[in-house]
Amino acid sequence: MKYILVTGGVISGIGKGIIASSVGAILKSCGLHVTAIKIDPYINIDAGTFSPYEHGEVFVLDDGGEVDLDLGNYERFLDIRLTKDNNLTTGKIYQSVITKERRGDYLGKTVQVVPHITDAIQEWVMWQAKVSVDDDGVEPQVCVIELGGTVGDIESMPFIEAFRQFQFKVKRENFCNIHVSLVPQPSTTGEQKTKPTQNSVRELRGLGLSPDLIVCRCATPLDTAVKEKISMFCHVEPEQVICIHDVFSVYRVPLLMENQGMVGFFCNRLNLPIETKPHRMLTKWKEMSDRTDRLLESTSIALVGKYTKFADSYASVIKALEHSALAINYKLEVKYIDSAYLEQSTEQDDPVKYHEAWQKLCSADGVLVPGGFGVRGTEGKINAINWARKQKALFRCLSGHAACCVRICSQCARLERCQLN
Repeated sequence: MKYILVTGGVISGIGKGIIASSVGAILKSCGLHVTAIKIDPYINIDAGTFSPYEHGEVFVLDDGGEVDLDLGNYERFLDIRLTKDNNLTTGKIYQSVITKERRGDYLGKTVQVVPHITDAIQEWVMWQAKVSVDDDGVEPQVCVIELGGTVGDIESMPFIEAFRQFQFKVKRENFCNIHVSLVPQPSTTGEQKTKPTQNSVRELRGLGLSPDLIVCRCATPLDTAVKEKISMFCHVEPEQVICIHDVFSVYRVPLLMENQGMVGFFCNRLNLPIETKPHRMLTKWKEMSDRTDRLLESTSIALVGKYTKFADSYASVIKALEHSALAINYKLEVKYIDSAYLEQSTEQDDPVKYHEAWQKLCSADGVLVPGGFGVRGTEGKINAINWARKQKALFRCLSGHAACCVRICSQCARLERCQLN
């Protein structure tokens, strides 16, 4: 088993989930069986009780597990089926250790973070990494592990220590660390700053982990001089500094990484049984990304919900809409509408927001109303649905035929829904 640990520095939400998913996609396209584990350092047992404003949407797995939204990225990128045990939290680890202590499994010893908590983390990872996630039931060959949060957080310290020990337990040739860091570019000077990355790598090394790859998140491609500077101060070769700049679609990321020699690096570093230049590498990814860049016609969908201030609250919904639009060669524009702004009370308190919300709704090509918790904004959702049903605008195929349940329109050969009764 080969283990690839993805850590992050400088800020949270830097894109570790997409990087981890992309690494897995690259290796799977080489013919390997890949699984993924997401570690969240919070004490909650799972993400089921979170507000969508905390960590984005709660992704629900096939086994009913309520987990972090990054597991949705893993499933989409890798075409696998994960379980609730692929999401590891501090709460789960402490719960399992305390249960063992109450049973007397530790034979009266003092239960401590080291070695009991760290051992429990390593055992969980090694056990879960062997669980098949593909339809063929084959045991995975590579496990990509994403450690949430940022290096230096007090919550993640037990996990960092666990993997410091883990790298020696599984041997160097079976363990690789990818560190994702931010390279800011202040608008006042336009200069790419390397100091945050230097400090982040220094802290990681001080905790006992040395990154094999440094993935730099930046607004624009890294200058050669900047890459060499990071290489010199972070004790890695220039080829081990990977640039992932902002792109229009996240599905470009695997291609960016592959173009910078990731396949050859993993082949040599982990002694993987693959060719350094596999044929037809990520062909489907390239075709999909190229199609995304060539889209000319656009369609707009009004998303009426309660958590529209944070786009990740509806991550899977947005991905489903994007994939549907791409399938029929349309560029998607999502219009986020707070359902509370569609209510009569808002018209009295803030008529500008009320009329702007209704203008967005009426100008959209389609309307989507996801679920939510509590009574706030419920009246606005009902108003939006009521308007859409009366206007027969809730679901239409792209040629304008009114509809309400999915099928293929015989008149335009595009997605539609059957006529309302």
